[in-house]
Amino acid sequence: MNWLKNKGIKVSIITILVNIFLFVFKLIAGIIGHSNVMVSDAVHSLSDILTTFLVIFGLVMASKNADEKHPYGHDRIESVCGIILSFCLFLTGLGIGYFGLIKIINYQDLVSPGSISLIAAFISILVKEGMFHYTVYYAKKLKSSSLKADAWHHRSDALSSIGSFIGIYAARAGLPVVDPICSLIICLLIIISALEIFKDAISQMIDTSCDEDTNKAIIEIIKNTHENIVIKDFKTRMFGSKIYIDALIAADGNMSLNDANKIVEHIHNEVEDKFREVKHCNIHIIPND
Repeated sequence: MNWLKNKGIKVSIITILVNIFLFVFKLIAGIIGHSNVMVSDAVHSLSDILTTFLVIFGLVMASKNADEKHPYGHDRIESVCGIILSFCLFLTGLGIGYFGLIKIINYQDLVSPGSISLIAAFISILVKEGMFHYTVYYAKKLKSSSLKADAWHHRSDALSSIGSFIGIYAARAGLPVVDPICSLIICLLIIISALEIFKDAISQMIDTSCDEDTNKAIIEIIKNTHENIVIKDFKTRMFGSKIYIDALIAADGNMSLNDANKIVEHIHNEVEDKFREVKHCNIHIIPND
């Protein structure tokens, strides 16, 4: 397991510890303060704890070396975990929306939340937004879909806490129905995040090409490795968080096999040095007619 994957696991462990603290704190604050939206917020934090264990599983499995049954490695396990995480996030959103709707239907039973719920919401906003930026930084560095999904769990929790703060404040001002209404808004925000994560993970499962900027950068590297090279065909695909490249290039047909092989090796080295996420670079060379 390389350093980056180890770092991803460390980030996930920190996430679990933070979410355990927030879950307990928000649950107690929600119960004592009689706030439905704060209890919903606590449940969201609990879902983050459970899904982060799945992130750790994905990081560990994806870092396993290739074997006889899996000659291309296990990178797509991370994408599978991203898909599962998106479903968990989707169901969490639905659950929060359901209980908020029940509270609105029974609005006559609502009571004004206590001040402890307002304090808990404010602390949660600060902590979860900070954890979002921390986790998304390493998600981009690792190009990890499951870690990205976990980062958006933090962001959706921060949004959830903003809704909680507004709902609790309005309820304390004499509008208790605003508390569960904010739960419905939080529900929609979480579902939108889940769909985005699902879309990103699926794109890694169906061999989607790299983004246009990455493709252009790789093509420039190939062109600059040797004069008079003509690119006949060029393809990239995402395999989990890794990049696979297939290129057909044409060069002087009178050069020796050794010289042709040196060109291919040079391209391999240049591409893999500048793009660490490239796992497979297949360069086929033909005579230029």
